[in-house]
Amino acid sequence: MSVHKKTKSVIASGKLRAQRAKSMKFKDGYMVSSGQPVKEYIDSAVRHVLLRQGVLGIKVKIMLDWDPTGKLGPKTPLPDNVVIHMPKDDVVALPPKEVEEYMPPLVLGDEPLPV
Repeated sequence: MSVHKKTKSVIASGKLRAQRAKSMKFKDGYMVSSGQPVKEYIDSAVRHVLLRQGVLGIKVKIMLDWDPTGKLGPKTPLPDNVVIHMPKDDVVALPPKEVEEYMPPLVLGDEPLPV
């Protein structure tokens, strides 16, 4: 298989070795099976072969690797890829300045107000 493939899956079903129909599954690697990534990442094919004993069916699924350029695979990354960034340097916070409490001017009834 090609280097740019992440996962392979082959299912052969029908009268393989005996009179009764069986199915054999061969898988290698990690394959997504639901959601939008299936539409973007999975290439699949189904073929039927007519033999003397009966019909043999073969299903092949190949999962492509992520390619940022979009030439060899999907351009969008898988949603389960998690990137952990290094923490930022801590900034030392200064203690708050002491603030004097506001005291309104004391106004007596006999004194005129300043203009």
